[in-house]
Amino acid sequence: MSTQFFSKLSQNYIELLDDDEYYDITIEVGEDPNIKIFRAHMNILCYRSSYLRRTFASNKKNKDNVLTHIKLSNISPEIFQIILKYIYGGIISLNEQDTSKILKLLLAADELLLQELVDYLQKYLIENKIEWMEQHFELIHRTSFQSNSLLELQQYCTDFMVKSPEKIFKSLDFTSLPEKSLVQLIKRDDLQMREIEVWEHVLKWSLAQNRTLLPDPNNWSDDDFKAMKNSLQHCLCLIRFFSLSSKEFLERVRPYKRLLNHQLYEDLLKSHLDPNSEPNNSILFPRNIRIESIIDTKIVNLEIASTILKWIDKTVIINNSKFDHLRELYLPYKFQLLLRGSRDGFTPKKFHELCNDLYHTITFIKVKETEEIIGGYNPIIWSSSDTWGETKHSFIFSFKEKDIKSAIISNIKETEHALNYGAERGPYFGIDIIIKAASESANYNGISCKRRYYEKKIRDTENGFSIEDYEVFQIKKRE
Repeated sequence: MSTQFFSKLSQNYIELLDDDEYYDITIEVGEDPNIKIFRAHMNILCYRSSYLRRTFASNKKNKDNVLTHIKLSNISPEIFQIILKYIYGGIISLNEQDTSKILKLLLAADELLLQELVDYLQKYLIENKIEWMEQHFELIHRTSFQSNSLLELQQYCTDFMVKSPEKIFKSLDFTSLPEKSLVQLIKRDDLQMREIEVWEHVLKWSLAQNRTLLPDPNNWSDDDFKAMKNSLQHCLCLIRFFSLSSKEFLERVRPYKRLLNHQLYEDLLKSHLDPNSEPNNSILFPRNIRIESIIDTKIVNLEIASTILKWIDKTVIINNSKFDHLRELYLPYKFQLLLRGSRDGFTPKKFHELCNDLYHTITFIKVKETEEIIGGYNPIIWSSSDTWGETKHSFIFSFKEKDIKSAIISNIKETEHALNYGAERGPYFGIDIIIKAASESANYNGISCKRRYYEKKIRDTENGFSIEDYEVFQIKKRE
């Protein structure tokens, strides 16, 4: 069994670094006017840094025994002092260093091929300086892709861009991304972007690489299409074209069809024109959009949210195609949570306090002791006054076990009785969804569904039921 005495060994080597008698090499570090000469020992530096070993190989002592002298102009004296302490004693102290200096230290370690230190500093930044790196993301991103050794920082940057793409595209010059970074980003299944946005950003990036091209593809020559296709050769296969809607395909892909493989374009066209055509196994599935990035809900899933939004935007075609599972969810709106019963209470007073006078609201209601969800869309305001709300665009709905195939969507039939207002009523749709209480401050105790003013019956029974939870959202177009 051997015993290791690294602490004393480290101390002795640091003392050797400070000794002026036995050095055999001088290193000129920095640029004028910030230049400093360091004395060091060739054998130690050679075995700690392969970069310095190669440098010394071409700067050996001459026959007159003159000291070897090298220059490192890319590293500041302050940073090199820290590097030398690491090389000699295996010691690094970062607690008193500001983050920008740690980043410079990382770049110096990378230049000197000190991979152990490179790995440590990347991990340190990611674990301890996240807020600073988000604030200086463009610098971190640009720096990380300058070297193939900074893989952990590259991964951090890609992960951050995947989770928060809107921050990146507003703050970062997206067109300056290296191709490697762009490819890493768009190949991710969890990229939190609509596919049409991915496609448009990729086109924008490619145009920036071909600055002589006009933006309108109708003005492109054969050579222009070849240039664009060449710059997109590693990106086109990563775009999930089958996720796009028919309108998006028509308006945003068709003008660029000469960029696409002929068979791919024909398959895309067929998928939109023939709902019975069969998709092949090589088609990429839609990206995995996180529900929390769209809607803060305890009741519904993204499929239900997408179905309701399609019904609100009645121009959206629902054709039950065999490609439906490959199409992107329809989520052009953002959901602003106004009320959650389990958080805010189950009284009419709280409902009116949080929801009155706000347009375009959706109510989701979870029926107690079942998996049933009912609700409705109100394009106009809620009010405490004892009146009716009139609109031709409201509808009510129900789902069983969060299964969109079980959806019942019922449009308003008698528009003058679409909404039933009152201080003792909650989200009350005609008398087809009844939610009321004995007083405005009491919990709801009269809850049922009856078919009267809307087209369809959304529950099998008109018996009363209890609410497990309910949520009211206001929807707004996503930017």
